[in-house]
Amino acid sequence: MSKIAYVNGRYLPHAEATVHVEDRGYQFSDGVYEVCEVARGSLIDMTRHLNRLDRSLRELRIAWPMHRSALEIVLREVVRMNGVRDGLVYLQVTRGVARRDHVFPASTTRPAMVVTAKRIDPETVARRAASGVKVITVPENRWERVDIKSVGLLPNVLAKQQAKEAGAQEAWFVDPEGKVTEGGSTNAWIVDEAGKLVTRPADFGILRGITRTTVLDVAAKLGLTVEERPFSVEEAKRAREAFITSATSIVMPVVAIDGHPVANGHPGSVALSLREAFFDIAEKTKA
Repeated sequence: MSKIAYVNGRYLPHAEATVHVEDRGYQFSDGVYEVCEVARGSLIDMTRHLNRLDRSLRELRIAWPMHRSALEIVLREVVRMNGVRDGLVYLQVTRGVARRDHVFPASTTRPAMVVTAKRIDPETVARRAASGVKVITVPENRWERVDIKSVGLLPNVLAKQQAKEAGAQEAWFVDPEGKVTEGGSTNAWIVDEAGKLVTRPADFGILRGITRTTVLDVAAKLGLTVEERPFSVEEAKRAREAFITSATSIVMPVVAIDGHPVANGHPGSVALSLREAFFDIAEKTKA
């Protein structure tokens, strides 16, 4: 099956799916994006993803590229046209195409939009969860507005590459006080020594992950105690469990931090129970 992308009003084969050389996303990272999981033929938490898209667009003063209901149709259609039953749908909106200048272009400039989808084998992800992943820590070096899901991800790219070269699967950013902020593409969690579920508050210092938000709902359903507060690298190393959350991994146990095993070095029961119950709580929209 030929891969199909949506680009500025047209459904095109990937080989023909191009953007203009003066698209401001390409030249200035002047845009935002969303990644929505597709599971068992449904888009997961689409309402929350589009609500966050709305916030990101408003923060950067970019107009919606089309009516929200029309965008929902485009997302479902791209998933359908690519035959994705399990995978991801990616949406990117930029300020549009204009002569290169740092200031905003004329208000008549139309936002540009790209939507793509890809398949992911859920069994591969499940096997990874069964064994857990390793993380390293890196100094926080990103701009202060990481709560906006912008396409400016160079520090994240470098951190993820550093993790790969260290034999790990994720990098946790650490602020000057030694507290974990979040991962290169995930939110960070621990189960502390008292058995409480701990994750950093979703203020301007981290992205308000959609999967993170749904996991908070799952934790409440399971009767788990949650504390939204910063935690240090050392506390994480002493924790009963650690895990990460994202649309690509849902709940993924962390078994080592900077080469130090977390607890017994195996996935913990809390992370696995959250993972198992996730789809019972998450919103599902048929593609």
